[in-house]
Amino acid sequence: QSLEDLDNSLRKLNSRLFVVRGQPTDVFPRLFREWGVTRLTFEYDSEPFGKERDAAIVKLAKEAGVEVVIENSHTLYDLDRIIELNGHKPPLTYKRFQAIISRMELPKKPVSTVISQQMETCKVDIQENHDDVYGVPSLEELGFPTDGLAPAVWQGGETEALARLDKHLERKAWVANYERPRMNANSLLASPTGLSPYLRFGCLSCRLFYYRLWELYKKVKRNSTPPLSLYGQLLWREFFYTAATNNPKFDRMEGNPICIQIPWDRNPEALAKWAEGKTGFPWIDAIMTQLRQEGWIHHLARHAVACFL
Repeated sequence: QSLEDLDNSLRKLNSRLFVVRGQPTDVFPRLFREWGVTRLTFEYDSEPFGKERDAAIVKLAKEAGVEVVIENSHTLYDLDRIIELNGHKPPLTYKRFQAIISRMELPKKPVSTVISQQMETCKVDIQENHDDVYGVPSLEELGFPTDGLAPAVWQGGETEALARLDKHLERKAWVANYERPRMNANSLLASPTGLSPYLRFGCLSCRLFYYRLWELYKKVKRNSTPPLSLYGQLLWREFFYTAATNNPKFDRMEGNPICIQIPWDRNPEALAKWAEGKTGFPWIDAIMTQLRQEGWIHHLARHAVACFL
């Protein structure tokens, strides 16, 4: 859905999205030759796997004489700079992280929306077989079963993300006073103003979110500098990205230098029951069922199933 939405937005600018299939190390050298590429631009990926993949592509691009431009846009700050300011190691407490970023410049502002006049300078002929060769892949093509698939709870794409952002920011009293949203039973369901999946998959710019919050706060609380707490949800996201960026074992305990090594019981049968929502504990099973069916659970629900495990 997110890719289809992007393709639809590009169609309005007389262009299309090109989805290329294959291993990056095989595909890019061919495209450099076939398309006469002189410049390659992409978003910096802070995760260890992405760094390794991107380093290989940069090497291939340089060998082909292609200029490479890497921009940092998935996070508010340059994570390597945060680590550098903390003595070349990631800050492992949120308080320390806040102290570091309070000494840094504000995040860069988001760039303006692309308009048709800009697209005229990089026009590409769209062939009749575009959908067959470069179209957005189906779920079946990606190996996902679709039989009995329920309607998506989260509608993917930037269009939906921006509509949700507008609804989110309508809560002016919350933004002005920054009171924590109160929990109720409905908090455990997908919210019409929920933004986390859109930030995760790049449908919503974290910088756009940041500065929309900034502008609204300044409008409501004139001549007052927004506190760091206003951006708490964004900064917690940033904190964990920083902790993970140079730690290839961040997603596991074994070999992870920031984890206490606990001799956990290994019980594949119990683990399978937990994953399938068959523990016999209704609260836990309901959460795991929601995760499988909707791909999302509330952060307090995540705490619950993690502690249960």
